[in-house]
Amino acid sequence: MRQIILIALLSGSVFALSACEGSKQANVTRAIDAVNAVDQKNVAELMLASGNPDEAVAYFADQVERNPDDIANLRGLARSLVRAGRLAEAIPTWRKVVQHPEATNDDKVMLAEAHIRANDWAQAEAVLNTVPPTHETFDRYRLEAMIADGKKDWKKADHFYETAAGLTTRPSGVFNNWGFSKLTRGAPREAEQLFTQALQHDPHLFTAKNNMALARAAQGNYSLPLVRMSQQERAMLLHTMAIAAIRKGDVNVGRTLLQEAIDTHPQHYDEAVRALRALEGGRG
Repeated sequence: MRQIILIALLSGSVFALSACEGSKQANVTRAIDAVNAVDQKNVAELMLASGNPDEAVAYFADQVERNPDDIANLRGLARSLVRAGRLAEAIPTWRKVVQHPEATNDDKVMLAEAHIRANDWAQAEAVLNTVPPTHETFDRYRLEAMIADGKKDWKKADHFYETAAGLTTRPSGVFNNWGFSKLTRGAPREAEQLFTQALQHDPHLFTAKNNMALARAAQGNYSLPLVRMSQQERAMLLHTMAIAAIRKGDVNVGRTLLQEAIDTHPQHYDEAVRALRALEGGRG
């Protein structure tokens, strides 16, 4: 009897030990899976942030093939295709994301942006119209501003640009786009003020510097703006103002600015040289 009890106890101990070991193994497996998940997420973020666009496409295409139901992989593929400039593939991929059960309104906004990049403004507007008005985000209003701009609905465009600028800590791009809109409307003074705001938020944004030079030239002011610039940037801004001056009929001013651009550039400034030769009746 004692022997039977002892065997039973020993059997129970072995079972308990096995159960304990099984539990430990399960915990280890779960821990490894968690680490792998974190590593995979980090790799995905790295690919999206700084990876070569085509390499990112290949990575996410492989992830989608392995796990086609994971919306994160689909989003990564769609974003990578946009970055790679492969819009004909990006748009159908974003549509798949939007049709996914876990899709969000942000996904619709990204699909609209892909349509804008493909110059399909009507489709972009149609997609944005499916996003509820309660979805108030920077990206949504940034695109709404661009669409209103394209339709020359200036009142709406200004409203959306202002709203978008208030929804981000980095509004330089919004102010630059808004300024360019004002410039095309024939309001260079207002445009210059917006380019100034853009450069206050990002002193390195060269497009805003170049646009400011255009805005000043449109007002007949051919002095360079007082902003931070390299010697090469200075030469490029002088060239921009020179071309603007010539188009306005201020040919002598344009000639002087072109010569100054050539003298200022730290290397040979072929574009300015050709423009000056063309202006003087020579061959570029």
